[in-house]
Amino acid sequence: MAESMEASTRTPGPRRHETLAERLDRNWNELLQEFRVAQTGIQILFGFLLIVPFQSGFTEVDSRQRWVYLFVFACTTIATICILAPVMAHRILFRQKLKDSLVRLGSALAMASLAFLGAALVGAVAMIVSVVLDTTAGWIAGIATLAVVLVLWLATPLAMRGDRDLDEVDTGR
Repeated sequence: MAESMEASTRTPGPRRHETLAERLDRNWNELLQEFRVAQTGIQILFGFLLIVPFQSGFTEVDSRQRWVYLFVFACTTIATICILAPVMAHRILFRQKLKDSLVRLGSALAMASLAFLGAALVGAVAMIVSVVLDTTAGWIAGIATLAVVLVLWLATPLAMRGDRDLDEVDTGR
């Protein structure tokens, strides 16, 4: 019995026995958990970026580094807006029987937010390394960070998904 239960948790078995409303509620709750995890990291980075220009050492940053800073700040701002937008949409759409649309919107905005967060992380690493070492090292560090983000956030999940249809993955059908 324990073996069959263990095997069923590892392999895709029969679909869940839930109504459409139950599935949408579950998907929305799973999205909310993802939002909470991502939002914490985004808020920490955003808070740090808000104070950087007001530090005395910021005057020593060259013009290229300032543009990288502004890129990172813009990406983090957009990531923040994207991760919070589903909350506002939920408030506006509450009890309108549009949960399916809300789940799809939330999923798309979560992906957008993470894409902008990934870009912000790449830029932040490149900028910090360029300030600490030099421009070449900053580029190398930024490219290495981009590679890690692409492998762990995109390539690995896509490989795990295999041939499954994107719509099937997003909605749990």
